[in-house]
Amino acid sequence: MRLQIKNITKKYPNGVLALNRFSLNIGSGMFGLLGPNGAGKSTLLRTIATLQDPDEGTITFDDTDVLACKDEIKKSLGYLPQDFGVYPKISAKELLNHFAVLKGIHNRNERKDMVDFLLKQVNLYEKRKKSVHTFSGGMKQRFGIALALLGDPKLIIVDEPTAGLDPAERNRFNNLLSEISEQKVVILSTHIVDDVKDLCNDMAIINQGELLVNGRPTDLIKELNGRIWEKRISKQELPAYHDNYQVINAHLNEGKPLIHILQDEHPESGFEQVAPNLEDVYFSAIR
Repeated sequence: MRLQIKNITKKYPNGVLALNRFSLNIGSGMFGLLGPNGAGKSTLLRTIATLQDPDEGTITFDDTDVLACKDEIKKSLGYLPQDFGVYPKISAKELLNHFAVLKGIHNRNERKDMVDFLLKQVNLYEKRKKSVHTFSGGMKQRFGIALALLGDPKLIIVDEPTAGLDPAERNRFNNLLSEISEQKVVILSTHIVDDVKDLCNDMAIINQGELLVNGRPTDLIKELNGRIWEKRISKQELPAYHDNYQVINAHLNEGKPLIHILQDEHPESGFEQVAPNLEDVYFSAIR
């Protein structure tokens, strides 16, 4: 299975160019899509999910023209948006059954078996009679995955699925994503670098509607070997280091900025060479 995106451009009426001749190939397994807020990630996902049309470009999934055959592609598509609403006072089982009917699963016995199976898969079967609007954030996200899995889709899109979840729920959700990614194309859009490092066998970084980096996380990290230098400095020194070096990351550590710079040769005294990580890849790409 392969999703091919070629020269997609999308400009909104307010003049924002969300995607600029964007091209990307995505194969089976978990694919990570990284980028800051406003990078164009959600626009790309909504376009792949046929929720909006691009101004130009093509998208194909295997041999199917996604933009020309929307009804056909929806049969193979599962989509979990960043925010999805739920009906009040409707149980998880009733709501999932309702969406199964909308998905075209009309056989009652088949639908019941599928609903029960999915609720067990996302560990919500014991809560099946409870109203979804009473669920915790993590439970709602797991229910959202059950919705996305209706009809056994081959292309699954999840947009910022772990935003706002506590660490335990995030781990549960990531384990679930890992389980379902076999023999499917799963696109994980996120701003959490660790999720991509832990889950994805391929990834891309986008910003301002353009593709900056594409490849395997381990390969992209290796490309920075020997080029990342670290130093702890005072807050007052930070502007000067930004002026004199390519500072790709600066975060507080024990109350003081710990900076990473990108440089081929050893910088001034006090810097230590460190092994690069995926955060270094991300910040070096977008900066």
